[in-house]
Amino acid sequence: MQITENTEELFEEEVISIRRVTKVVKGGKNLRFSAAVVVGNRNGKVGFGMGKAQEVPLAIKKAIAAAKKNLIEVPILNDTISYYNIGKFGSGRVVLRPASPGTGVIAGGAVRVIMELVGIKNILTKSIRSKNILTVAQATIDGLNTLKHPDTIRSKRNLNEEELWQ
Repeated sequence: MQITENTEELFEEEVISIRRVTKVVKGGKNLRFSAAVVVGNRNGKVGFGMGKAQEVPLAIKKAIAAAKKNLIEVPILNDTISYYNIGKFGSGRVVLRPASPGTGVIAGGAVRVIMELVGIKNILTKSIRSKNILTVAQATIDGLNTLKHPDTIRSKRNLNEEELWQ
């Protein structure tokens, strides 16, 4: 895990996947590396990116740059999310459920890395259908991206705080 600085904000980086990929051409096989990286500031911002290059460090560098371009803002209330949500990407589904204080991050693999880097401390998750790390990571980002702050929902529906959760 590395820490980088990007316009007054500190982001941590975590590599979740490095794969060796080949392209078969007339002269033989071209060997390259594919890297997937998650960056986050542990305060509501997280991004996911992928990069390919002929060397691993260059692939990671490209993935970090792509992740910083794809940053999303996640509404966090009391160290958890505000309501149940399902993230979808391809055939992968990730269920995100809010948890009471003291529960911790109940997640595995790429989902755990993303939750820790976004700053969520209490959450229950379940990965359904796909076991592919990249698909699960994209589905998790989709689930977090579709979350809305309760104040936004309340203002759109013209409700007070007590009526919102009924």
